[in-house]
Amino acid sequence: MSRWRDIKKGKVTQTEVKPKPLNFTIAPPVNRVKAFITDTFMLLMPLLYVVFYLIMGSREEFAEHMLAGWAYVFVPHFFIIVVFWFFKGQTPGYKAYSIKLVDNNLQRPSLSQLIVRYFAFALSTILVAGLFLAIARKDKKTLHDMISGTMLIQIED
Repeated sequence: MSRWRDIKKGKVTQTEVKPKPLNFTIAPPVNRVKAFITDTFMLLMPLLYVVFYLIMGSREEFAEHMLAGWAYVFVPHFFIIVVFWFFKGQTPGYKAYSIKLVDNNLQRPSLSQLIVRYFAFALSTILVAGLFLAIARKDKKTLHDMISGTMLIQIED
């Protein structure tokens, strides 16, 4: 008999029916790199163009006022990335390679986790070794994954 009929006839209560265990795989480092490159060209490059030529006027002006120029780039980049992560769990690059950002309980990460992840990624990149942890660790987590309590999983379309 089907599970529905068992519940309907009272043989099994609905609380006794156990949910299926979640099967997931951590996104491979190669797909993460591909997604990062895709996001760089889809999100960061247009911002750089706008800042270089529309806001600052030229690359030379950007070079003269580099701190302000990078602030003009990374403040909107921060908001764009965090909004993608918060509402979809995916950036365009993650979507292209079937990757989703989740917390350690496979739930949607909190806004504070996303903010910490964004800045921890910068730290991971500066330390370089933080990125290579994904290759060395069994769970494929990077430094920014561990700091923020998040992970990237491979999803099926």
